[in-house]
Amino acid sequence: MANLTGRLRRWLTAAVRPEDLLPEELPEYARSYVYMFGALTLGSFVCLVASGLTLALFGPSWWHVTAVGHFVNSIHFWSVQAFFFFMVLHLWAQFLMAAWRGGRRLTWVVGALTFVCSIMAAFTGYLSQQNLDSQWIAAQGKDAINSVGLGAFFNLLNFGQMYSIHIAVMPLVIAALISLHVVLVRRRGLVPPLADDDPAGGEGR
Repeated sequence: MANLTGRLRRWLTAAVRPEDLLPEELPEYARSYVYMFGALTLGSFVCLVASGLTLALFGPSWWHVTAVGHFVNSIHFWSVQAFFFFMVLHLWAQFLMAAWRGGRRLTWVVGALTFVCSIMAAFTGYLSQQNLDSQWIAAQGKDAINSVGLGAFFNLLNFGQMYSIHIAVMPLVIAALISLHVVLVRRRGLVPPLADDDPAGGEGR
């Protein structure tokens, strides 16, 4: 009888073939700039995580006091702007292309869920700045959280709680969703343009 490892290996091999996960060639329409937004979002996320880990390692006083801390904090801030800029472009481009075609509904849902979770991560990031902006946002947002009955679970004025969610919970959630999204894209293939004549909805399974 096959063990768990063997069953898992066969399931992964059937779900994502090596030739799908690491393709040597892409369709001709993938040369369009529209298909670059996803890769740019991923690149921004890598910069975001790298700068965020550096900030978390040295702590708030470092990024507020030292010149290097200011620089890394600026990298983190602009990585956030780039991440959301490219992600919104990617989201709208895929929406206008009806990217859920050809059995790609789950791919679309995971991408949209990633966007929602990214907003939550950005919000906790603003609350973790430890400046007047973060205090104002926390004070205003506290009433909104209380109004929907979540104040017992999330205290926006609690820096430790918001900071922990921002650096320990949300990055892992977003990284997992992005990984799943990329695997699904590799499995189903890139969605073709609407003008494409492929009745199956493009390459991939």
